[in-house]
Amino acid sequence: MASCEKMEITPATRGDTPSTYSSASPTSGNGEKQQSPDHNDLDQAYWYVQQSNNAVEATPNELAALRRKIDWRIVPIMFCCYTMQFIDKISLNYAAVMGLNKELKLKSNEFTNAATWFFIAFLIAEIPNAIILQRVPVAKWLAVNVVLWGIATACTAAAHDYPTLLTTRIFLGVFEAAIAPALILISSQWYTKSEAAPRFSIWYAGLGLGQIIGGIVSYAFQQVQHPTFSGWKIMFIVLGLVTVIIGVVTFFFLPDTPMEARFLSESEKVILLKHVAVNQTGIRNKKYKFSQALEILWDIQLWLMVLLTILISISSGVITTYSATLIRNFGYKPPKATLLNMPAGIVSIASTLIVGYGVRHTSNRWAWIGACCMPGILGGGLMSFATGSKAGQLAGIYLVNTITATLIVIYQWTGSNVAGQTKRVVSVALVSGSFSVGNIIGPQTFQAKDAPDYLPAKTTVLATQAAAALVSFVLFLYYVWANKRKGAASATVESSAVGGEAEEHLWEDQTDKQNPTFRYVY
Repeated sequence: MASCEKMEITPATRGDTPSTYSSASPTSGNGEKQQSPDHNDLDQAYWYVQQSNNAVEATPNELAALRRKIDWRIVPIMFCCYTMQFIDKISLNYAAVMGLNKELKLKSNEFTNAATWFFIAFLIAEIPNAIILQRVPVAKWLAVNVVLWGIATACTAAAHDYPTLLTTRIFLGVFEAAIAPALILISSQWYTKSEAAPRFSIWYAGLGLGQIIGGIVSYAFQQVQHPTFSGWKIMFIVLGLVTVIIGVVTFFFLPDTPMEARFLSESEKVILLKHVAVNQTGIRNKKYKFSQALEILWDIQLWLMVLLTILISISSGVITTYSATLIRNFGYKPPKATLLNMPAGIVSIASTLIVGYGVRHTSNRWAWIGACCMPGILGGGLMSFATGSKAGQLAGIYLVNTITATLIVIYQWTGSNVAGQTKRVVSVALVSGSFSVGNIIGPQTFQAKDAPDYLPAKTTVLATQAAAALVSFVLFLYYVWANKRKGAASATVESSAVGGEAEEHLWEDQTDKQNPTFRYVY
């Protein structure tokens, strides 16, 4: 059997003649090329399975072993990418307590504006990402952007005034915009919908680790005393170099699709593709369909998801950008303020992992979002009204970090409930972009005139968490209604083996609305 390791898996068509596989196609027993069905919309994964001539069926134990093999290869790389994305993004937060504001002579709201422009650039960059991610290898696009944002992070050390700082933050936002859409698309290729939840949570836990490592790194570089080269500048250079190295590793070791995974055997690839076919969301289809992108305009679920993401991100934007500043304003010196910010990372990791594994075993994504919002509401209340207690306000900051887990549920929800390759790519970019909208609004609630208590910002955290819990419940009701509306078409059941026309149907490039057998998870 000819190797399918690097071939393009698309049917070639010419005129009205039946489509055939590329010249690398395997041949039948009589030496003639096999003819493909005349279904040019089918996903590349379907053609790969058909060309493999591999009828191997996997036992549950073999599937479990295959999942572990995949986990150890791709999840650590995604985890490292997300960890450095978060550290590089919030490094400005730590640099602020290390003297950046004073050294760059920032005035009034210039620090807030620098934080905000990162997310404006992030939002704008999602527009080309919505097109590029369907046309290019996803993992390679991610790797290139990781390297470029590493360079942007290192270049922050050269900032000497507000305009130069702003420039580095804008470039950082442009390049980091690829991270969430790319990781959502990559993660969804390798696992079924329920299996994906804990894997999403593991790489997203890099956010919490980033909070911890960021605190340690900031504390360490605050001990550096140099007359001409400040500790915060050295910090940016070191973080940038580490990020560039991770980007290079990503380029060479993270496969773009399961079909191109050199660490899997031919039979393992086929077993995996048959296993994840039940998602009905596809692996790769480069044909851009404007009609699918247009469908988003009247898809209620996506606009509810956008609203939910914005509400969550307003609070996360406040906490990630200003938590160290808030703690310092309690009267702590910069090194201690940095260390006191680290427990927030532990809260983020714990809540993220609990939610991820909870969704895997119980589903009920909407309820898990609401459960995370409850401590967030309590934390917002403590931040807003326990003004006479340092301990109470510090506890509030830590509790608000439970909301970080909700975002990964939203990402996984989007990856699971949106089908059609063009619609999926545009949707994940849209949700990622709405994350930046929330983060644009969040820091703007911190105005210099409200220092040192910043009561309006703290109240915003409380209000947005309550609203987010309500929206997640509305989304649950919508999905229940949408599934009933689809009528008597049989719901999909996770299975590792399907065949014939049923198998073709699983790989058709249909949207979740077009496909009568697609069922939303909630």
